[in-house]
Amino acid sequence: MVVNFKVFKKCSPNGKISIYLGKRDYIDYLSGIEPVDGVILLDQDYVNTGRKIWGQLVCSFRYGREEDEVMGLNFQKDLYLVSEQLFPTTKKTEDNLTRLQERLLRKLGPNAIPFTFKFPQTAPSSVTLQPSEDEAGEPCGVSYYIKIYSGDTETDVTHKRSTVTIGIRKIQYAPTKQGRQPCTVVKKDFLLSPGELELEVTLDKQLYHHGERIAVNVCVRNNSNKVVKKIKALVQQGIDVVIFQNGQFRTVIDAVETQDGCPINPGSNLTKVLYLKPDLENNKHRRGIALDGRLKREESELASSTLLLSPDVRDSFGIVVSYAVKVKLYLGALSGELSAELPFILMRPKPMDRIKVVNEDNLEVENTTEEKVKPISS
Repeated sequence: MVVNFKVFKKCSPNGKISIYLGKRDYIDYLSGIEPVDGVILLDQDYVNTGRKIWGQLVCSFRYGREEDEVMGLNFQKDLYLVSEQLFPTTKKTEDNLTRLQERLLRKLGPNAIPFTFKFPQTAPSSVTLQPSEDEAGEPCGVSYYIKIYSGDTETDVTHKRSTVTIGIRKIQYAPTKQGRQPCTVVKKDFLLSPGELELEVTLDKQLYHHGERIAVNVCVRNNSNKVVKKIKALVQQGIDVVIFQNGQFRTVIDAVETQDGCPINPGSNLTKVLYLKPDLENNKHRRGIALDGRLKREESELASSTLLLSPDVRDSFGIVVSYAVKVKLYLGALSGELSAELPFILMRPKPMDRIKVVNEDNLEVENTTEEKVKPISS
């Protein structure tokens, strides 16, 4: 049984530098983040002339529209998480080579150079904010890319012809175990009226995968003299743009409203199950909702919940995504409403395996040409 690796390859416009990556998604396990392990291949001319080759891992944070960048304004920050000289080698490789790197070095020859870039522990997850249909330019959000270029110094203004960039993503997958089942009870009493109205909301579980339906169990106990006229349940996506003090936004992703079983008269009870399904299908034209960081030619989906080791451990250039179910009881104009809210987790399940098993010992190479990352100003 032989393992076959799928490899992503991209060349610089002049063909002198090529980059090879085994994957473009790197998992954050909270306890640690997968390193970016790859190989670059240099043309013999670059090797003979001793051209210096630099490599960088860049986090690009766009927090405003490109079309609004006038009068010197710039709504993008590029953070250099790793920057080092790859050729000529200035330090001894400390990390052991991965199997992919070993096989690429054997296959590509002596002009191939391995590299390993490590994410900082607090690096934010890749997130894209959905633009409107008439918006042009790069969407707002957090993205990552690897940049390999030729230059005399690390801070040289790079030339497109001798630069290659390839986009990657830092992602999180759902935990393997469910958490505690979400449940809450809220009560409301009324001035100058006896009794109280009680609302109990329970979700069937805490962790949902994309595409799953949420069962919301609603129990209403009306011990007041008020009448419940209708019930509404909705899913809210919360976005916290950490760099802004007031950068919290909430968007309704799905909602259901019912009068079935209503009105709930004084002294009556009602138990009901409402179903919600948060997905992108019904929100494709809604500007500003958070999507998972996307690569070219890939379908996107709603952003996964952001898992943090601690609420205080968040990168200032990150976007924190959360989800909650909210249930409202409508009592009429004079009596107001009663609402309850329950947070839940929405994430992708971790793939069973990234490796394909085949009968031939070779590397499947996919050329990547669609990346269009703006040059970084020095």
